[in-house]
Amino acid sequence: MPEKKTLERAQRDKKQGKSPSTQAGEFVREEMDHIREGKHGARSPQQAIAIGLSKARRAGVKLSPPKKGRASERTRKQAKRDNKKGATAAQHKPSSKRSRAVSSALKREGRSAASRGALSRHAHASAKQRGSASRSQAARKAARTRAKRSASAKRKRS
Repeated sequence: MPEKKTLERAQRDKKQGKSPSTQAGEFVREEMDHIREGKHGARSPQQAIAIGLSKARRAGVKLSPPKKGRASERTRKQAKRDNKKGATAAQHKPSSKRSRAVSSALKREGRSAASRGALSRHAHASAKQRGSASRSQAARKAARTRAKRSASAKRKRS
């Protein structure tokens, strides 16, 4: 179950008209925080991200399942199931035995999946898969955002 703060942040993002992936980012951030706190571990950054996205879908974020070539059939089916679960009210309480089993399995995993280096490697590998035009566009957008932020910070100071 996601924390109340996470749900509030995701709802605020939705109200502001931000994309579903931005809303889902709040759940992924929560998952990374849990790993860093030592609540549980993960085998890789990808697993931590997958858990966060699953939580987001179950919380009602309208996040579409991955495209056909991007993920396995099993992952896509699970994403569809999660979306369905998020669209309807909870029918019954989750199995406590199963919840406990998942938690204990994750507790046995390492904590380095949310380290700065691991996330940096993952970001780098993900960026490599995208085209150069897409990367360039993202870099330009980041530069514009930085310029806006520094301008507003200067205005606040004076």
